[in-house]
Amino acid sequence: MGGVDKGLKVLRGKPMVLWAIERFAPQVDEVLVNANQNLETYTDFGHRVIPDVIGGYAGPLAGLHRGLSEARHDLVATVPCDSPFLPADLVARLLSALHSAGAELAVARTGDQAHPVFCLCRKSVLPGLTAFLESGGRKIDAWYSALKVVEERFDDEPDGFSNINTETELRGFER
Repeated sequence: MGGVDKGLKVLRGKPMVLWAIERFAPQVDEVLVNANQNLETYTDFGHRVIPDVIGGYAGPLAGLHRGLSEARHDLVATVPCDSPFLPADLVARLLSALHSAGAELAVARTGDQAHPVFCLCRKSVLPGLTAFLESGGRKIDAWYSALKVVEERFDDEPDGFSNINTETELRGFER
């Protein structure tokens, strides 16, 4: 979206981040918002805001790293702010898959597409993630290929993983 803060783009009268928080918060015990700009604005939404500590824009993995570092619980779930219609049962289904498989990381999947930014992981993956990032790694799939991962199918809710990356897509979701 041309370098603008997507989480603050308004969809149907409210910032996209609020759509994500409203769907996500009932599913978890703690909400942390990872943001690297407009920190005061994000704080106004009522949750602790945590910026990346890994420099050089490390992407979503930097946010996961910070979340794992700051979370008070042994499991951490993540969702992006540009997917306002995430499934209301996302975390429950990922948790069931994680436990059933004895996995370190559970990732949402629709069709032939994994959605690794919609995940639930054990806090014990933090040292490996730290080492991966410090070695210059940035690709999510490269990082999690070394973990025990389970993919949970959400073919019944594919629209829950639609993300909004352009003004045209945003206008399309306004309808």
